[in-house]
Formats: sequence, C-alpha cells, structure tokens
Amino acid sequence: MHVTFRGGVHPSEQKELSCHAPLRLFDPKGEMVFPLAQHIGKPAKAVVKKNDPVRVGQVIGEADGYVSANVICSCSGTVKAVEKRRIISGAMAECVVVENDGLFTPVEGLGKEEDVKDISNEEILARIQKAGIVGLGGAGFPTHVKLKPRDPAAIRYLIANGAECEPYLTCNDQLMRTQGPAIVAGMRLMLRLFPNAKGYICIEDNKPEALAAMRAAVGAAKDLEVVALKTKYPQGGEHNLISVVAGIDYPVAKLPADVGCVVDNVGTIFAVERAVAHNEPLFSHVLTVSGDAVRQPSNFIVRDGTCFQELVDACGGQTEPGAKKVLSGGPMMGFAVASLNVHVQKTTNGITMLREDGVEASEAKATACLHCGRCTTVCPAGLLPQLLSEAAEDKNYERYEKKLYGLECVACGSCTYICPAKRPLTQMFKQAKAEIMARKRAAQAGGAK
Repeated sequence: MHVTFRGGVHPSEQKELSCHAPLRLFDPKGEMVFPLAQHIGKPAKAVVKKNDPVRVGQVIGEADGYVSANVICSCSGTVKAVEKRRIISGAMAECVVVENDGLFTPVEGLGKEEDVKDISNEEILARIQKAGIVGLGGAGFPTHVKLKPRDPAAIRYLIANGAECEPYLTCNDQLMRTQGPAIVAGMRLMLRLFPNAKGYICIEDNKPEALAAMRAAVGAAKDLEVVALKTKYPQGGEHNLISVVAGIDYPVAKLPADVGCVVDNVGTIFAVERAVAHNEPLFSHVLTVSGDAVRQPSNFIVRDGTCFQELVDACGGQTEPGAKKVLSGGPMMGFAVASLNVHVQKTTNGITMLREDGVEASEAKATACLHCGRCTTVCPAGLLPQLLSEAAEDKNYERYEKKLYGLECVACGSCTYICPAKRPLTQMFKQAKAEIMARKRAAQAGGAK
C-alpha cells in the first residue's frame, strides 16, 4: 500500500469550526423542492401531479433509464406544482414542489427492519435501486449501476471513502463517529456482491475519533481494514484513493471497476444499509453548514428538498457582517450560489458561508503566468496545467484534449490554489471541458440524423 498519492496541497482545513458539532436531525417548515435530476444520467420522470398527497419515503420521480435514479419525497403534504425552478447550479430544472404539512407522515413500512441473512445479491441490488441511492461524495452516480460491473469476481478492492478532505466539511466525520456499526454492515452487504474483494475504510489521519470508532466497529474482521490516510487534499478523490490503497494508476477513460476497484462514500454505504436492512430509501443525508459568516457551524441530518435559508437560520443566522460568498460544498470543489433560496439535493454535502470572496480577491491580483511550475507539481493527475491553460485560452481544444489529456482533469482546484499568479486555472479547465463535451454531443446528434 502506498503512503500517499502524487501531488496535492494543504489548504487551511477550518474543520475546528464544526468538527465537534453533533449530527442533528432538522425538520424544515417551508415548501420542499425536489429536482428530477439529482444524479449523473437521465433525469427521473415525475410520477405525481399537482394536488396529489405525498408521504415521507414515497417515490415522486421514477428512474427513466438504466443510468438514472428514483427521487424520494422527504416530507408529507401536497404536491404544489411540477415545474421548472432555479436549482443550486443556477440552472432552471424540472422539479416537484411539495407544500410541507410539517407532520412528516411516513409511507407504510418505512424503517421496518428486514432480515438480510439469506437475501440474494439480486435483491440487494433491487433494494438499492428502488431506494434511489446515488454517490453522496458529490458525483451522484447511481449506486446500483456502480455495483453491477461486468465481472463482479474481478473486483478486489471495495473502498469506503471517509477521507472528507474538503476544508470546512465535517459531517462524514460525525457520521463515522456515531454510525460505525451501520457503515460496517453496509460494507458487508456490498462485499457479498464481490466474492474476491476485501473492504478498506479510508479516513484521513486528522480524524482520530472517526478512526477509533470505525476500528471498534470492524473489530478483528479479516475482510475489512481501516486505513489511516495522510491528510492531504484531494485525498478523497477516487483516483487518489485507488492509487494509495491498490497502488494502481489508470486513465480517466477507464472506470475503477476496470482495474478491480469499487469506491463509495461512507454516506452512500450508510444509505445502502438503511435501504437494504431497514426499508428506508434515500431521502436524507448528512450535511455541514460552516464558515466564518455563520453564527453556529453545525452538522445536520438534512431532508432532501430543504431550503438553504432554513438551515442557515437553524445555525443562528449570519454573523455581522454577513456572507459575501455562499458555496454549495466547500471552497475547493464547491461552487457559488447566488441566493439562499435554493434547496438541498442528494449530493449537497455542505453550505459554506464566507465573509470574504477569495476568488474576487485573487482576480484583483492576477498576473500573467510566471512559468514557475508549481501547478504541475501539485496536480494529482500528473497533467501540465500551464500548457492546458494556454490551450484553453487559445480555444485550441484539439491540443487540450488529444495532446495534453485535458479531460483527465478532475477539477480539484489544487493548481488554482497553489498558483502565485492567481490565475483561474480550474475555471478555465471546466469551461474547456464543457465546450469539448458540448461539441461531442453535437457531433453525435448530427451523426444520428
């Protein structure tokens, strides 16, 4: 096993703001908004209409394809509308809007303990699919698809991602401290699907309480191992975890399953256990509200569809002065939101409230590239950000993709963080990738005619 991955940076962690805040269930009062696209793949299809009554745990959006996922209601009440609403990304998207009655009445059988001793692999996967579980580390890939590789016997490593390397975020830390046995039970259910795999629960060494809790939950098991990782960003990246645990390097064009690995966030694994063993679909997950512009940084078990503003209010509101910048997620891989009047989705793992806008400050100091090479030394994918930025600025997308392998960029932000010239490298790369992918889609659509 490797000591660490290549590259990476050490941003200020800021975890002390919320790392001791226990998880608390938050029941919202306002209307709930459920986008039908909360996952990679085809958006779900609404199966409710205006004025329909709904309950907690009810499917309100049905998966509309193989790579798709059900959307589950997290409150009880009445469907107010099925319409386009502004979502976290700033885009307009089709959503189910529910008038929350505040009672949180469940569907029949929700939370009922199930006997999983003799359950088949097919039934495990069917329950995960029905529950609408997706990757909760940020990507949102439908979990039932990830757990069905072409050759299950070829999977050697089942990796639980508990690194939580993003600054400010501490909700997974709290989840591991308090739900270790359930996470281990989820790992064991998933290990049934891969007869030749061993499970690795990976946690950065700045989380001693989580490490102790997970080691206690694993005990003397031979098929599970808790791995203490060196604290370095982006340690939680899928490629980086595989590099450290399995010693394998592979291109983005390949999937982890192609090299014998399956990686899932600890929150996802907890959701698997709840779905398979307790008949509880994915309608809530853990989330951190933190930053220097919120009065009481907190960790929540939050219901999907909850308004950001309600969560900030539950933290005592904003400090004086208030937030100049609000991020969905953390400062490295999160993105700015224009308003607190947006709603939590399955993949929302944090709300970061900042008094200062670091991007704005950097833009004011930006200069031409200094050719210092620091961006190259920290890139965990081994790319050449200096040359990539030149190709992106010149709109030379052929060179960007084919010569410089720009699509291998995982947008971790390490190059932007380390750049002394304050150049917006990650933003350039995101725009270049979006343009390349748009052109590919247009070419495919043209060829299909």
